[in-house]
Amino acid sequence: MSEPIRLQKALAQAGIASRRMSEILIEAGRVQVNGQQVVSQGTRVDPTTDVIKVDGKRIPPLRPHRYLVLNKPLGVISSMGDARGRPNVADYLNAESDSGIFHVGRLDADTEGLLLLTNDGEFGKRMTHPSYEVPKTYLVQVRGELANRSLGMLLKGIELDDGVIKADAAKIVDRFRDRTLIQVVLHSGRNRIVRRMFDALGHPVTQLFRTAIGEVRIGKLASGGLRELKPAELASLFDLVGM
Repeated sequence: MSEPIRLQKALAQAGIASRRMSEILIEAGRVQVNGQQVVSQGTRVDPTTDVIKVDGKRIPPLRPHRYLVLNKPLGVISSMGDARGRPNVADYLNAESDSGIFHVGRLDADTEGLLLLTNDGEFGKRMTHPSYEVPKTYLVQVRGELANRSLGMLLKGIELDDGVIKADAAKIVDRFRDRTLIQVVLHSGRNRIVRRMFDALGHPVTQLFRTAIGEVRIGKLASGGLRELKPAELASLFDLVGM
């Protein structure tokens, strides 16, 4: 635990508002600490552990860690180094300033899109633990014209060699004569799970792109681009994994 500070200072340090504007938010009853509405300007909080919300939206706790989004390009392996010299995640980081950062989960070399990076071990552990069921959204292009019946099977469950898997959500984005574009949401982190699901349906994946993890979206971040998580994005992930 850190030394408690005034609530308005914690709000200002989180970038919510200036101290004076933070005082106005508190006076208006728009701030909660650990589930309790606060209207006293003298309230002190521990910004590293207390759950602080403004208008019902959580602000992320102050932590000496970094939380990044990488739009992983095709052909890059989810590794912080490679003895064979293959392109890897570390190539997109500054070796000195980004020391200690690691990838949260992984995408195979043939999959593009959103990959989280951090130096917060507890966050990384929780984000990848199956008990928290963190949803991940993919845009999938498969070979052939996927029938509605096959889409239904994704939602009802498909038997694989390591057990049944079903999508949390799935919808067809576009159909062509020789290929289909589908958006799929699932929380499983099993190895190559998206590809194996569609292989089982007889529609091999030809392109795979992860567009979101929870409420964090890739947006317009260019391939190979790197950015810090926004406070609201980080807060939403902390809520997902109980931090």
